[in-house]
Amino acid sequence: MAKAVGMVEVRGLPPALAVADVMVKAARVTLVEMEKVSGAYVTIVVRGDVSEVKISVEAGLEAAKKMQAYKEGDKLFLSSHYIPRPNENLMVVLPIEYSDRTEEFNQV
Repeated sequence: MAKAVGMVEVRGLPPALAVADVMVKAARVTLVEMEKVSGAYVTIVVRGDVSEVKISVEAGLEAAKKMQAYKEGDKLFLSSHYIPRPNENLMVVLPIEYSDRTEEFNQV
């Protein structure tokens, strides 16, 4: 099956951890990266089959939208996207490929 990459970006480490947990519990995906983008922005990256990644990203998106910010009006959810069958060049340049650290969690 073709592999996909899915990303959800949130503001803050606690929301990022909660979203990552929801994403890996919602579908058969592997968490491959939690990238600190800038400031408190964190992008959670998962890999897996296309259908599983889509389910995972949608679950992460819903979880992030339900979270309450400390300050009224602050937005914790920033963006989300999934790419079915990413080009090999993306995997060379960006931290979205499986690694030795994730090997035991990679889905068959």
